[in-house]
Amino acid sequence: MPTFLGQNQYGKAENRVVKITRDGATHHIKDLNVSVSLSGDMDEVHYSGSNANVLPTDTTKNTVYAFAKEHGIESAEQFGIHLARHFVTSQEPIRTARIRVEEYAWDRIAVSGEAEHSFVRKGQEVRLTQITYDGTSWEVVSGLKDLVVMNSTDSEFWGYVKDTYTTLKEAHDRILATEVSGRWRFNWSDDEQPMPDWETSYGQVRQHMLQAFAETYSLSLQQTLYQMGARIIDNRGEIDEVRFSLPNKHHFLVDLEPFGLKNDNEVYFAADRPYGLIEATILRDGCEARIPVDLTNL
Repeated sequence: MPTFLGQNQYGKAENRVVKITRDGATHHIKDLNVSVSLSGDMDEVHYSGSNANVLPTDTTKNTVYAFAKEHGIESAEQFGIHLARHFVTSQEPIRTARIRVEEYAWDRIAVSGEAEHSFVRKGQEVRLTQITYDGTSWEVVSGLKDLVVMNSTDSEFWGYVKDTYTTLKEAHDRILATEVSGRWRFNWSDDEQPMPDWETSYGQVRQHMLQAFAETYSLSLQQTLYQMGARIIDNRGEIDEVRFSLPNKHHFLVDLEPFGLKNDNEVYFAADRPYGLIEATILRDGCEARIPVDLTNL
């Protein structure tokens, strides 16, 4: 049977770049993991091995480091935009560039004196963004992963379907904990539109997400997820779509009766697996979903 080449791309993945900005004795850190993926007129390299249209992946790596110096790193989104624009506009065979960025946050260590150059890596979430540019339009999807949150009360789970295999007891006061993996798509798509303030947007989205989690009296993790996404869209006009993947980090009451002790919602066993996995997309009215169902593919 005849064969033909389908969708394809190439690039350099996971380029770790740390940019130190020195403002006198005060230093600032941007710590990124940047992956570059390029596609376009690349059929011939697959069919015959001709590299005439191939920009070496080593060159894409070098570009990441050079741009960190030449353009600085104002935000993960802005850095990705600079890179995507460069690859598409400087290389005719390249039609589309996709830049994925993970950002690792650092906190400043307080010390005596004026020196401000000591940091400790935050043990919180990893910030994410993906920039896609085809020479005409942009798509920016940002997000985070590994953000662990917990409500120690104000959560219930009861009234669910029961069958022969159901053993779970209804709970009217339980721990609700999850590790948030979320993405949100901006409606900024061309250079004629005002560009969002990426740093402010991320901070505000994170704040709305956490406030919704904390303030929702939850009858299900699905309800909490929806409230988190709806609050983001209601308060951030630059965002049209939010997708969450929330594993339910189960906490089960330990049976202390064999020891003559009463467990009044105080001692729990934290189970890491198996876990319930709740996923959903929340959209602004009139918009369509574009974020992949499987967030690991973003």
